[in-house]
Amino acid sequence: MKRASITDLTVFMAVASHRNFRKAALELGMSPSALSHAVRSLEERLGVRLFNRTTRSVSPTAAGETLFRRLTPAMRDIMTALDEVDDFRSTPSGTLRINASASSARVLMQPMLARFLARFPDMRVEVVTEDRLVDIVAEGFDAGVRLLESVPQDMIAVPFGPDLRLIAVASPDYLKQHGTPKTPQDLARHDCINYRLGSGRVYRWEFSRHGQDIQIDAPGKVIVDNPMLILDAALAGVGVALTMEALVAADIAAGRLVPLLEEWCQPFAGLCLYYPGRRHMPAGLRAFIDMMRETSFPAAT
Repeated sequence: MKRASITDLTVFMAVASHRNFRKAALELGMSPSALSHAVRSLEERLGVRLFNRTTRSVSPTAAGETLFRRLTPAMRDIMTALDEVDDFRSTPSGTLRINASASSARVLMQPMLARFLARFPDMRVEVVTEDRLVDIVAEGFDAGVRLLESVPQDMIAVPFGPDLRLIAVASPDYLKQHGTPKTPQDLARHDCINYRLGSGRVYRWEFSRHGQDIQIDAPGKVIVDNPMLILDAALAGVGVALTMEALVAADIAAGRLVPLLEEWCQPFAGLCLYYPGRRHMPAGLRAFIDMMRETSFPAAT
């Protein structure tokens, strides 16, 4: 039997991790057809089927699950060894994979990406945006970007950018018709524009003043999953919105929106880049963090 190469095993691990040929192909920079052919060739050499395939799903067979479980620590050690060797290069190389929410990715990348690639021309950067919080180790990412409060406790967090603030706003026309809420409890008599998180649950509005914290299930007829749609709905007079202050600053200054409950809208710790502390830090990630620390960032929107 011809033994599998490291390339073969890397292909297998990507498919087994994602359980999706398209996502695995994107991670490896291959076409889905080439990836599928590589998997079939590996199965033929091993003489065993590794994946069950349908038109809608890919799942490891019992043999595939066993191979994946046994290979996971070994492949992690191999990647760590290669990262350690890369430290001896004059400049880092390879691919830096970052998982982030769409808004935080923009805050991080806009002031940094061009400078980072110019300084380190042998690096590639892949950014995957999604609202749900993923296991960055299991999904094959070097780092994640989220609010500090959302970072798993076993990760090392590096804050960047200013503190953030959620602020309640509404259009002048809406307030003229429905009145102005003076306390969070007054929102019970208003139409609110709600936000569905990546986890699927609807965000509970949070307010704080003089050490008193309040969470409310804001009533309303509209639920969206995009911050820009919240802004659009507020400008259209649909109701009261709770959104990032930086996103609505220009509309407040122009009088298109009116800030509400400001004494109840307190700043909180902002964004951070985080990574696992139990393994060797790749040289590319270290270089990225060093540049991040010397960069001035705008507020998240």
